[in-house]
Amino acid sequence: MLRRFFCVAVIMGLAVPGAGREAALVWPADALSGQEQLYSGRTDRAVAFFRRLQSEDPDHPLGYLLEANALWWKTYCASCEFRWGTLDAWQRPPRPEDAVYFAIVDRAVRLAESELRRTDSAEMHLCAGMGWALRARLLGLHGERLETARAGVRAREHFRRALELDPQLADAQMGLGLYNYFVDTLSPIVKVLRFLLGLPGGNKQEGIRQLEIAASAGTLTRVEAQFYLAKNLRNYDQQYARAIELLEPLVRRYSQNALFRLMLGDLYAHAGRPEDARSEVLHARQLAESLREADPDCAQRIVVLAEALLAQWSADPHSSADAERRRATFDLRPGFSL
Repeated sequence: MLRRFFCVAVIMGLAVPGAGREAALVWPADALSGQEQLYSGRTDRAVAFFRRLQSEDPDHPLGYLLEANALWWKTYCASCEFRWGTLDAWQRPPRPEDAVYFAIVDRAVRLAESELRRTDSAEMHLCAGMGWALRARLLGLHGERLETARAGVRAREHFRRALELDPQLADAQMGLGLYNYFVDTLSPIVKVLRFLLGLPGGNKQEGIRQLEIAASAGTLTRVEAQFYLAKNLRNYDQQYARAIELLEPLVRRYSQNALFRLMLGDLYAHAGRPEDARSEVLHARQLAESLREADPDCAQRIVVLAEALLAQWSADPHSSADAERRRATFDLRPGFSL
């Protein structure tokens, strides 16, 4: 069914005057509906949509990619902590459940690359790139820098080829944007290692431009491009006002997402807006309490982090500014990650 859907989309695109070599990809309704549930903080409901895609066409990688991405958000939320005064998922050791994530990702990559051996298409290069990027994310969280970099390079190759075949494929810009941004902001020591390993270089400004394209014109990647661009500008460039501009619309659209609200509250604190920060963190804690049954690990982590922030602010109203001064003396980067 998915294959027939994409064939119809391509035929319709080619019938439009001035259409490029490939038509704009139109994704199945279940994919988009599932993502709405995911970014609304209901991973369990999202996975049900993605597994339906898998049952409709078990040989298409999309459903597996989206399920793996949903598992990533569960992992990301449950792994968040404060380091150097900043909230993020910095690093955690491998866990048994990670094997399920890698198995789903590897299956998606195999399916996409198998299809590419038959037909060179932007769609399958995008899917393969997404699979390698998802692999890089969890490897990066594990602190496996070399394997993360290798997976990132494979993802980059697929995204670049997808854009060669379809220059209008905005979703492919996100992966390239993250690669360009991260590689250009590596510490000098890691940059030397990158040179010795022959890894392609990056350009942070180009990465920001590519992330902005995905954030404005992407379909599958729009929300995550906004989120990661906001997070990176906060973590590595201290551009709090711009990061807030990117994150506030996500909180308005996905008002039930406790993690988005917690991240926004942390941003407000760094930007010197304590009342707004406290309001968002209180709201995040309240939302997390209502999601304990659906995702207990994420809910518990948000409650713990929210209470820690509120207690810190109550004890010392200037603690966020002090944390910012301390944070500025450290290199925040735990390792290359996509």
